[in-house]
Amino acid sequence: MSSDRVLRTPLEAGEVKSLKIGDVVYISGRIFTARDEAHMLMLREGIPPGLETRGLAVYHCGPIVKEKNGKRTITSAGATTSMRMESLEPKFLEISGAKAVIGKGGMGRGTSAALEYLGAVYLSITGGLGALAMRRLGPAKGVHFLEELGPVEAVWVFEADRLGPLVVTMDSHGNSLHEAVSAVTRENLARILAKP
Repeated sequence: MSSDRVLRTPLEAGEVKSLKIGDVVYISGRIFTARDEAHMLMLREGIPPGLETRGLAVYHCGPIVKEKNGKRTITSAGATTSMRMESLEPKFLEISGAKAVIGKGGMGRGTSAALEYLGAVYLSITGGLGALAMRRLGPAKGVHFLEELGPVEAVWVFEADRLGPLVVTMDSHGNSLHEAVSAVTRENLARILAKP
């Protein structure tokens, strides 16, 4: 594994291309959240005015938002299982120009092909660390589609300060740690089942 690196958004194409599976990185700079409902809405209607996405990281996250006296506070921002967005992600990456996807559990071959074609990466974050992630995201800098989608599915914008550690598990060269682990698992299962 390479030494830990801090990536700053907007991400440069060469920097993204230099990342390999197994690299540990942190992200600083602007990132935005989007789950399946937000993906579908933006694929239908386009990226809303005022939301800059090109070169940024999209975080598969539905934050926990508390409202008191008309003021909203995000208390936790843990990752959503990314595979929920598998059918949407290739086209979404194309229209948004995002260069990194942050989530948990990895994604499939369609997204892997899109990452290679568009020069982007998938960064795995540990699940269950929403409160810790929130400390690295800081207060929200903006929100889109709050009325249409509600606070969990809305698109939140943050100015991250060393969000991570994140592991590159799908790179821009067609390599997927998730696929490699699945292949080994299938081989091991076949070997076990073949025993008398």
